[in-house]
Amino acid sequence: MNTKQRIAASAFATAFALLGAAGAAHAETYDGVHAITSAASRADVKAEAVAAARAGNVYSDTAAEGAVAFNSTIDRATVREQAVAAANNPLQSLDRRAFYRDEVPSAYKKPSVSFTRQAGL
Repeated sequence: MNTKQRIAASAFATAFALLGAAGAAHAETYDGVHAITSAASRADVKAEAVAAARAGNVYSDTAAEGAVAFNSTIDRATVREQAVAAANNPLQSLDRRAFYRDEVPSAYKKPSVSFTRQAGL
């Protein structure tokens, strides 16, 4: 070992020793499990738990809104008719963004023939 290697090794050993000493100075101690010191009775804790459960999530985005009421301008039968028509539409889930230049080819547009079978009378 030459002199440069010895100096480098001793510098490394010194730095390692200093880091070890600094780490020992910041070590934490373990105090064990702390005993529960509560002044509230079981009935008080249960009442607080019930109140907190009924209050809901106070940290959610819609906690302050509650139930939002709205007045519909369409009657129930019309909404049902629209839902049935949408459910029976074979091109309901066709998305124009899935095609080149966002243009739906004419083959996929409203068909002139029905996709459903008709009874042969």
